[in-house]
Amino acid sequence: MGNSALKTHLENSQKTGVFQLTAKGLQEFPEELQRLTANLRTVDLSGNKIEVLPPAIGNFLHMKSLTLNSNRITALPSEISKLKKLETLSLNGNRIVTLPSSLGQLKALRTLNLSGNRISEFPPGLGTLRHLDLLDLSRNQIRNVPAHVSELQTIEINLNQNQISVLTEEVSKCPRLKVLRLEENCLDLSSVPQSILRDSQVSLFSVEGNLFEVKNLRDLEGYDKYMERFTATKKKFA
Repeated sequence: MGNSALKTHLENSQKTGVFQLTAKGLQEFPEELQRLTANLRTVDLSGNKIEVLPPAIGNFLHMKSLTLNSNRITALPSEISKLKKLETLSLNGNRIVTLPSSLGQLKALRTLNLSGNRISEFPPGLGTLRHLDLLDLSRNQIRNVPAHVSELQTIEINLNQNQISVLTEEVSKCPRLKVLRLEENCLDLSSVPQSILRDSQVSLFSVEGNLFEVKNLRDLEGYDKYMERFTATKKKFA
């Protein structure tokens, strides 16, 4: 991309607070954006070839939405924790293996999209994200949903297309969890904690494509209670 085109983009962004430059073959986060740290609210650099998110990302103190889908990012700098106004962080289709512990400091975060990365362990330390509505960890390599999941305040967890065979009953203690997606994993019926059906707030429990027939959920204790929540939610949105 020519300098004049980038200059035009930057000038527009100064007025609008939005910088969008997708599928342009960018190999690094544009250094020129540093001039706009006081202005930028939204950045979308999806579909490029960016491998590193620089520590300077922490300078964008007013940013509310950062989208870097379909790049080549392998890790996030701890400085990302400085984005106290960030509400949406979307990193689908990258090469991320682990998340920095400082991610839990993004207190305004509502949406965290990490689908299609290389995450093999359920990320710890996200229980401090009190406003989180969606945690998308689909299409990763997670095998186990551990007890610390109970700390999460999110409304929806998407774990479709992982390799999960172990699901802790602590997930039923998530105080705001309404939607739990576990399609196309490696769960046996005996691996499904009955407390999710009986005791949780979950009103959509999606488990198609595992090692059992979905209709066999009916045999588990608490299924009737789950169906009451499911039906009530369906009526609400009908």
